[in-house]
Amino acid sequence: MEQSGYTLEPQHLDAVFAALADPTRRAILSRLASGEASVNELAEPFEMSQPAVSKHLKVLERAGLVERDIDRQRRPARLKAEPMAAAVRWLEEFQRFWTSSFDELDGLLQELKDAGMKDAERKDAAQKNQK
Repeated sequence: MEQSGYTLEPQHLDAVFAALADPTRRAILSRLASGEASVNELAEPFEMSQPAVSKHLKVLERAGLVERDIDRQRRPARLKAEPMAAAVRWLEEFQRFWTSSFDELDGLLQELKDAGMKDAERKDAAQKNQK
């Protein structure tokens, strides 16, 4: 289903957001942003087993956020930016909406403030005239 003014993103956008919904997977991605790491290295800060971290990595791989190489006995994981960029583009549509909405709200608040100041000035003038 396509709405007017919107472009369709890759089909795996749902998988990207599902992968990002878990705080452990977000932490893994944050760690991988500083460079590739093995499962052992990724498991260190968590109170979970290496197989549990491997399951998280598989979810991230299916979403296209991580790729893994075979390097002798290690299988280092590396961050992939392209799927994240698709998610960011999708979210930017809403950023434009919120920015526009906040700008409209700012304008309305300024009008109310200006009207309130004019009312206060009229009241001050009326009080001076009564004296």
